[in-house]
Amino acid sequence: MRVLVAMSGGVDSSVAAARLVEAGHEVVGATLKLWGGASDTGCCSVADVDDARRVADHLGVDHHTFAYADEFEAGVVGPYVAAHAAGATPNPCMACNREVKFGALLGRAERLGFDAVATGHHARVVTGADGVRRVGRGTDGAKDQSYVLAGLDHDRLGRVLFPVGSSTKAAVRAQAAALGLGPAAKPDSQDVCFITRADGRTRFLGGRLALTPGVVVDTSGAAVGAVPAVEAVTIGQRRGLGLPGGTEPRFVVAADPGTATVVVGTEADLRTPGQPVTAVGRAHPGSVLDGDLAWQVSAHGPPRAGRLVGDEVRWASPERRVAPGQALVAYADDVVVPWAMTT
Repeated sequence: MRVLVAMSGGVDSSVAAARLVEAGHEVVGATLKLWGGASDTGCCSVADVDDARRVADHLGVDHHTFAYADEFEAGVVGPYVAAHAAGATPNPCMACNREVKFGALLGRAERLGFDAVATGHHARVVTGADGVRRVGRGTDGAKDQSYVLAGLDHDRLGRVLFPVGSSTKAAVRAQAAALGLGPAAKPDSQDVCFITRADGRTRFLGGRLALTPGVVVDTSGAAVGAVPAVEAVTIGQRRGLGLPGGTEPRFVVAADPGTATVVVGTEADLRTPGQPVTAVGRAHPGSVLDGDLAWQVSAHGPPRAGRLVGDEVRWASPERRVAPGQALVAYADDVVVPWAMTT
């Protein structure tokens, strides 16, 4: 099989490439240049490209760098800014996987004659008794990335390989060390690749849209503070609100750029018996959302028990409200079933 491996310069994609070479596949490595601005994480720095190229040389395979800055801007960064402007909290990693890694790159791989694209994601492709391919959780629960891959459908999953998905991260690092691969001890990338820790989300958004200063009120409507940018506030946020101490913790329970208002309340005020959702993504033919399922509301948060009733996920017991723009991903036996976005 001829396989194009997306190599970020990290340990997971390096071992993914090594395993495919060892299995006898014809392997070519490709590093994606997605973001040209400041970054202190992700896979877009010169050092990351160099790391990927050195691993490819070590394995004896060709390596290329593909520029997808325009696609990344149009499919990830632009929608991210627009969502914040509307008061939502988007997940750019899900958008990047859908639009770039398993969108533009997969299409390019097909045009170049590759049979499959492989990545270092900790996830599995599971084929059910009905013959439908779905995303399954990775073996290492602490590193599982199935949530951000939830939008991959049956057809795409037939052209995708996750060579490290059935291994623990410790085993991946041990194999990298044994093979003498440079990224063996390299730290995992964290956070959003185009948001730097020094500048933060607010400054990034401020460079792309006019931010709205807002008033902070409690659940009774009494003013208790102010924020410099309502667009940078998210449901459930506790820190960075500039509120005086000495009271029980207060969390954002609502934020509206249109009225320049942020509402804060107690942890109990965040809890709700049900979560409204927009249209369910029927990514997998034959999948149903009937009955009790385990719902993931973030990449690594604990699953919540609930069922879809109409346009709402009803929780088995009250749960924290999920920020608009986030995805609720349903699982049955650790396999993804169709997902829904929050409203």
